[in-house]
Amino acid sequence: MRGGLCPAGHVGTPPPRAVRPLVGIAAVLLGSVISTLYGRVTAFGLADIRGAVHAGFDEAAWIPTAATVAQMAVGPVAAWLGAAFGIRRVLLVSATLFGTASALIPFAPNLHWLLVGQAVAGLGSGTFIPLTIGFVLQSLPPRWWPIGIAAYGLNLELSLNVPASLEGFYLDHLSWQWIFWQGAILSVPMVACIAAGMPRQPVNRDVLRNADGWGMVYASGGFSMLYAALDQGNRLDWLNNGLIWGLLAGSALLLAAFLLREATTPRPWINLRFLLGRNILLLLAILVLFRFVLLGTSYIIPQYLTVVQGFRSLEVGGVLIWIALPQIVIAPLVALALGYVDPRLVLAAGTAMIGAACLMAAQITPAWQSPEFLPSQILQALGQSAALIALILFLVRHLRPADALTFGAVVQTTRLLGAELGSGLMQTFVRVSEQANSYLLGLHVQSGAVDVTTRIAATAADLAADSVGPVQAAGRSVALLARAVAQQANLLAFVDGFQLLAAAVVIMLVMIGLLRAPNPSETG
Repeated sequence: MRGGLCPAGHVGTPPPRAVRPLVGIAAVLLGSVISTLYGRVTAFGLADIRGAVHAGFDEAAWIPTAATVAQMAVGPVAAWLGAAFGIRRVLLVSATLFGTASALIPFAPNLHWLLVGQAVAGLGSGTFIPLTIGFVLQSLPPRWWPIGIAAYGLNLELSLNVPASLEGFYLDHLSWQWIFWQGAILSVPMVACIAAGMPRQPVNRDVLRNADGWGMVYASGGFSMLYAALDQGNRLDWLNNGLIWGLLAGSALLLAAFLLREATTPRPWINLRFLLGRNILLLLAILVLFRFVLLGTSYIIPQYLTVVQGFRSLEVGGVLIWIALPQIVIAPLVALALGYVDPRLVLAAGTAMIGAACLMAAQITPAWQSPEFLPSQILQALGQSAALIALILFLVRHLRPADALTFGAVVQTTRLLGAELGSGLMQTFVRVSEQANSYLLGLHVQSGAVDVTTRIAATAADLAADSVGPVQAAGRSVALLARAVAQQANLLAFVDGFQLLAAAVVIMLVMIGLLRAPNPSETG
C-alpha cells in the first residue's frame, strides 16, 4: 500500500539481511517473551512484592503500572527509532537497559526507587515487541512469513499463560526477587543473539532530519495517559476520581493534537489515510477485541480459582498452562495451513472456537476445579493460535516491506490497549456484577424469613458440638450463610463475564465477515 506508515516522502528500503538471520530472529522472539512475561509475572506476584517492600495496597498498585505505562510511551516511537538508528543498535541499548534495571530493582531501598526501576525496565522492554515483526519479515523470504509469525504468536501465548506457574515456583522454591531477576537473566542471551545475528546499520540521518518530533511526543503522551487511566480506573472508581478525570482529559487533548498534527504537517509520522483504510480499521478493531477476550479469560479463571476455590498461584498456573502447551503443536500446523487457506477463514474458525470456549466456561459451578476447565482451555488454545497467526498474517499482507517497522508500533499500541481493556474493564464488570448479584440474592435471604431461620437453626445444630454455647454456634451459622451468598454472587459474576466475552467474539465474527481480500496493487 503506497504511503504506508513510513514518514511521508521517506519510503526507504529494508535493512540489510543479517549474516545469521535465525540468531537475530531468536533475539527478537526472546524479546517478545521477556516483555510479556515480565509484566504478567509482576502482576501475579504483586501481593508478595507489596509485602516485601512494606507498601500499602494503593501505593503498590502503581508497581505494574509504572512498567506498562513506560512500555506504552516508547512503543509508538520504537519503529521510528529502529528506522533512524538501526534495529541492532536500538535493541542492544534497550536490552542492556532492561537487564540492568531488572537486576537492580530488588535492591531498591523504598517504593519510590522501585517505581523508578520499573519505569526504566518498561522503557527498555517497550521496544522489543514493536521491532519483532519488522525484523522477522525483513529477515525471511515471504514464503516463510507464516512460520515466522507463528513463532511470534507462539512466544506471546506461552509468555501470557505461564507466569502464574513461574510466580508460584519462585515463591515456593526461591524468593520474590526472582520475579525481577528472571528478566535480567533472559536479557543476557538476548543481547548475545542481537550482537551475533543482527547486521550493523548506519544512522539514517535523513529520517532524523525529517522526524515528526511533536507528533511522536503527542502520541506517546496521549496513549500513556489513556493506559494509566484504564489501568487504575477500577481501583479509583473511574469518573468518581479526579486523577482519572485528569488522565482522560490530558489523553484526549494530546491525542487530538496528535491527529491535528498528522493531518496538517507536510511530513507526517503516520499516514492517516492508511490507518483509515477499511480493512486496516477492521483488523485493528479485531486485534483490540482479541486481546480483550484473551486478557478477560486470563483474569476471570485465576480470580475464580483464587476467590471461590482458594487456589494459590502455582495451582492457578496448572490451569492456564493448558492454554500454552498445546500451542507448541498447534502453531506450526496453523502456519502450514495458512500457505493454502485464506487467512480470513482461519481467523473466523479460530475466533469461533474461542467463543465456544467462553460459552463452555460460562457453565461454571461451585464444584469446578482444574479438571473441569481443561476442555474449554484446550479449545481456547486451538482458537487463539489459529486466530492470532491468521490475524497478523492478514495484516502483513496489506503492507510493503518498508512499512514493517512502523506496523510493529501500531500493533504494539493496539495490543497494549486491548489488553488493558480486557483486564481493567473486566475487573470493573465483574465487581459491579458481583455487587448486583449480591443484592439480588440478598433479597431472598431476609432476616426473620422462615427458610433463612430454618437453615440457620439447622446449621447451628450441626455446629453445636464444636462451639462454645448456642450463641457461638448461631453466629458461625450466620457467617457460613453469608459466605455462601458471597460465593454464589462471585460465581454469577464470573458467568456474566464469560458471557460478555462470548458477545465480544460475536462482534469479532461480524467484523471478520466484512473483511475484503487485500488489493495486490496496493501492497507493492
